Amino acid sequence: MIYVNAFLFAGLVCLIGQIILDNTSLTAGHVTTLFVVLGAFLDTFSIYDKFVLWAGGGALVPITSFGHLLIHGALEKANEYGIIGLAMGMFDLTSSGIIAAIVISFFLSLVFNAKD
Repeated sequence: MIYVNAFLFAGLVCLIGQIILDNTSLTAGHVTTLFVVLGAFLDTFSIYDKFVLWAGGGALVPITSFGHLLIHGALEKANEYGIIGLAMGMFDLTSSGIIAAIVISFFLSLVFNAKD
């Protein structure tokens, strides 16, 4: 059943994003930012954790998970180190994904040429 829940959650996120793109003048960057902020907002009130328990990996794959991980790490370190922990923990859980994106995009830029 977890596979069905994961498919439904991730599909719903994609559906909402596509509806926003089709019916508004927002760009993909605006929608991405909207979803990151939404994930962060939901994690602030511990709602996104319930989605993770219900949908498993389906809630950890979409862009909303990035906002969830940013706030989750920041709040965890803030409880331990105080206000300075907000900056310390913000990229604690997301650092591997950010580094992978930077390294992979660097190597792909060596292989492919940009179009005019």
